This record gives sequence, structure tokens and C-alpha cells, in this order.
Amino acid sequence: MAEPTIEAYYLEDRTFPPPPEFAANALTNDHSLYDQADADHQAFWAEQASQLEWFEPWTSVCEWKLPFAEWFVGGTLNVSVNCLDRHVAAGKGDKVAFHWEGEPGDTRTITYAELLDETQRFANVLKSLGVARGDRVNIYLPMIPEAVVAMLACTRIGAPHSVVFGGFSSEALRDRILDAEAKVLITADGGYRRGAVSPLKPNADAAVAETPSIEHVVVIQRTNNDVDMQDGRDHWYHEVMAEADPTCEPERMQAEDLLYLLYTSGTTGKPKGIMHTTGGYLTQVAFTHKYVFDLHPETDVYWCTADIGWVTGHSYIVYGPLANGATSVMYEGTPDTPDKDRFWDIAERYGVTLFYTAPTAIRTFMKWGTDFPARHDLTKLRLLGSVGEPINPEAWMWYQEHIGGGNCPIVDTWWQTETGAILIAPLPGVTTTKPGSATHPLPGIGAELVDEEGTRVDVGGGYLTLTQPWPAMLRGIYGDPDRYRETYWSKFGDRYFAGDGAKLDDDGYLWLLGRVDDVMNVSGHRVSTTEVESALVDHPTVAEAAVVGAKDDTTGQAIIAYVTLKGGNEPSDEHGQLLRKHVATKIGAIARPKTIIFTDDLPKTRSGKIMRRLLRDVAEGRVLGDTTTLADASVVEEIKRRAAETPTEE
Repeated sequence: MAEPTIEAYYLEDRTFPPPPEFAANALTNDHSLYDQADADHQAFWAEQASQLEWFEPWTSVCEWKLPFAEWFVGGTLNVSVNCLDRHVAAGKGDKVAFHWEGEPGDTRTITYAELLDETQRFANVLKSLGVARGDRVNIYLPMIPEAVVAMLACTRIGAPHSVVFGGFSSEALRDRILDAEAKVLITADGGYRRGAVSPLKPNADAAVAETPSIEHVVVIQRTNNDVDMQDGRDHWYHEVMAEADPTCEPERMQAEDLLYLLYTSGTTGKPKGIMHTTGGYLTQVAFTHKYVFDLHPETDVYWCTADIGWVTGHSYIVYGPLANGATSVMYEGTPDTPDKDRFWDIAERYGVTLFYTAPTAIRTFMKWGTDFPARHDLTKLRLLGSVGEPINPEAWMWYQEHIGGGNCPIVDTWWQTETGAILIAPLPGVTTTKPGSATHPLPGIGAELVDEEGTRVDVGGGYLTLTQPWPAMLRGIYGDPDRYRETYWSKFGDRYFAGDGAKLDDDGYLWLLGRVDDVMNVSGHRVSTTEVESALVDHPTVAEAAVVGAKDDTTGQAIIAYVTLKGGNEPSDEHGQLLRKHVATKIGAIARPKTIIFTDDLPKTRSGKIMRRLLRDVAEGRVLGDTTTLADASVVEEIKRRAAETPTEE
């Protein structure tokens, strides 16, 4: 495992204690939560679970049969009740749940009472279409309020949802529908992206043509572009909602009932259907949203800029904030439409106090310059968050100075689709932060670094592992328990291996180093090297391909593809563009390689294994590692020459 570079950690000794005024008013400003969790792990999480509304109490806090955990066994609850009904019943129906803004500038203000009404109506729509408790529902939508309604309606009737990012292709949607065997698909005519309509219904139609489990498609009218509607199968959202009964009794769900599936890239190429259940997941996302962001729901306006198609959107746009009765901002489009100050314009107009975004976005803002945030009054901001990948110290400092005005704590958060909720982050009223470090595990979380043999590492680099179950942990891979065990629990036996490397400094601070397997982290989104390689080889001109992730100042990692063409096909910039487009069509734009390097051969061992380590060395301009096991070492020198001559896509 590569040790962290000195340059990456040159701010190790620069520390930022919580601002005194912030700490004085914080929900917690001492170590009592850590002490409680250390004293009794299960009692600590039981106390957090008691903040939710339960129909029936649990009989057992945690039953752990490695690698399978069950939390709050015997307890029953409903997620939509906890996110909506209980707030309305407490007299907060007029409180704003979402300030929503579309990319063209249209706006909606949605109260908790209005969200409850629409959720109940749509739950009844789903029931009228034959959706019953346990049936899976796919959601393929832009960032519009109906995406939240669809998710909550599923939870109300006990139908697990599978949200697919609206930027994914029809083939990616098809594969996820097939794996989940979904009964209903919820989509839209389109969404807005950089001033243009991004059509979704045509992609949905192409997917549904190959997914026999889908019986009905509900279509939300967002962009009014022409779409085909199939009689008997397709239904306009506004039409079925007009006929829906306004009340829907919530299902009493077991704490361990499946809440949702969310598909993430795997090293085998086939996406993994990560399973999250009801009681433990909601407990932990509510707890972490409350304390990591120091949420004061009566005065804060919170904005997470993620898309609902990713786990960040599930946990910290929908379930965590709504369970806590927060007021949130939700935005449909890109940060540079119509100009590069769109985020800061929105933050100023809605009085955003808590802002949560990705290091990729922060580095992009840095590239655009300070003039854009300087146009706007951001003084209401009191806390900044970072999510999706490790944040480099330079971006951390820029974020604090130019967005936070030097006064805002920064919570750099580490977690995964699989973990369900934030596991490593500062508590902003307690933790002294270091630029670029996620600091320490949260109360109730056991995390340790180990070396290759599984021996604990107290200082230096190692593999990040989790030593005890946590409430929001994945309960498995849908339909494949053996793959779950093999993927997450086989390397170190009794530990969950997160797939990330990290460093512990002399003060015990954790510094995340990113993935150590063959999953790339591009703008905070996990993309499998195998998936991209499969898409490239699917093109009729490609004989072989190898894909690696290389460090990129903007996106964290960039996708670099090494491609060998079949005879009769000539390398060219145009051919590279053709292959990039092909990958985007097969998987989605996020998987489009930044660089395609054409080569006559790939570096392989004598047994035929491609040495991707050497390809990463080439991509990042490093001195080549050991080449003695290669069948033909001259191949790498030729690849280095071609890489130097190959342009990258901006």
C-alpha cells in the first residue's frame, strides 16, 4: 500500500478548534456522547433509536451473527410517519420541508403538511397499480420534489425502492430493474441540465422493453417534451394523483424489513444491490444528520447539493433531514447555469446556514475563482460539509476562507453506500479539525487501521476496517449473500473492510487515501474499472481494454483507458471520442474516460494477468514499479510514449 505523500499532509500541524461562539451554542460541546457510546455500545444506540416514533418497541437492540446484523429486533415503525406525520401532528405542518428550485428558475415551497398529503395520495396510486408490501419500485427521476414523494410513498406502503441516478443510461437502468425485479417504474418526461432538456422517458422506454417485471410506468410532466405513452402501461402522474384517495394508513414495518436497494459498482463488473433496512438505518441517519451538522431545525436552512440517485441524497436530502424536521434546499440543475455563481445565489436567497457538497465541486469553484462567491452575502452560513471523497488540504482551506468567511467549522465526512450513514467526521462543537483529515470515528463507531496481515496500525498507513456492527450498515447484497461475505468480510475475517486506505498521524487523526481496489472514485461516484472495460470491449472495434483511475485535481480520480483495437481499425482522436461516447451510452456520462490511450499490447504477466499497477504509474507520471514479472517489459515503454502524445478530454 502506498504511503501518503508529504505534500498531501503538509497541513497536519495546522489545527482549527471550534469557534467559541459556535461551540457555546452547539448541540454537544463535550465528549459525553463518546463516553456514553464507549460505556455501553448497545445502550447508546437504543437511546438514539428512542428519538424516533415506534408502533411497538424492540425486544433486542442488536443481534450479531458475523457478518449479519439485526438491529432493534421486534420493533415496528414506519419511515414516512417519522419523516412527516409526527411533525404535522406536533403542529409543524406549516413548516417548510423543501425550498425547491428548478434550473430554469421556477420555484416551489413545500411544507410538511403538503408533503404528507402528496405522499399519501401517491402511496394510494402505487397500491392502485398493484404494488403491495415487499414489491420493489424503481425510481428514475431528476431532482424534483416528486422524487422525494415517490420514495416516501414507497416507505408508507412497505414497498422497497430502488432509485437509479437520472444520468445513467437505459442499459444501466435495465440492469437494475432486472436485478430487483421491480413491478413499477416512476420516471419523468425529462429534466433540465445546463439549460437543455435531458430526456428520461425514452431511456425508460428502452429499459422497460427488456424488463418484463415492470407492469406500470408513472410519468411526471416536468419539461413538456414529446414522449410516447403506451396505453394501459404508462400513466401521467398528475392524472392518477387527481383521482387518488387523500389518506393512506401506514404499514407497520419490522425494523429489519427492507427499506431500499441502491446499486453500487463492484469489482466484478456487475453492480451490487446494497440492502438497507428500516429501523437501524433511520436511527443512524437521523442521529448523524442532527449532530454532525449541529442541526437546529427551527432556525437552520440546510442544503445538501447531492443528487437523490446517490446514497448521499437518500440519507442527507431525504431521510435524515425529514426525520429531524429540517428545512432544506433542493436544486435541480448545475452550479454554472446560467452563471458560475448559481449556488451562491441560491444560498443567499434562501438564507442557507448548513452547506454540504463534494470536494470535486469545491475544486471546480476554486478553478472558477473567488469573484463568483464574492458577489453574494454568505454570512448566514455557519457550517460547511464535505462528502464523497477525501478533500485535499488546499480545497479545505479555500472552502473555509472563501465560502465560510473563515468562521465556519468544516465537517469532512467519510462513509459509503454500504455504511448507510456517516461513520467518520468531526463533531463541530467538539472536534479540533485539521485541513484534509476526516478526524475521528463518530460515537458508537469502531474503526481501526490494519496492515496486510490484519495487525492493528496505530501510526502510519493501513487498511481502514470497522470492528463492530453499526445500525445503518448494509444487510447484504440483494440475492447474493455469498458475494456479500466475500466482498466485505473475507480479507480480515471478523472485520468489515471498507476498501479504503488511510493514514493515522501522531495525534490519532485519520487521513483517508481513497480506494485500494479496482473501483474508481470519480467526483464522489464509484465506478468499476471492470464495468468500463466491459463497455469498451463491447464496441466492435475494440479487442482489449484496461482501465485505471489516476489522480485528478478536479474530480479526485480520472478514468484512463488503455485500448487495443482489432485489426483494420486505426487509432485517432476521432476514434477516441467515439469510444468515450460509447461508454457514456452504455453506463452513463460519469463513466466516460478522460483519456483513451491506444496501444498495440497491454503489460501482462506471463500468466496473462494485466498489470494495472504499472498502468496507474504511467497515468500518474510516476517512476515505474517492478516490471520483472512482465512477459514483455518493452510494452510499458511504448505505452509511456503514446500516453505522452495523447490528448485528454477537458
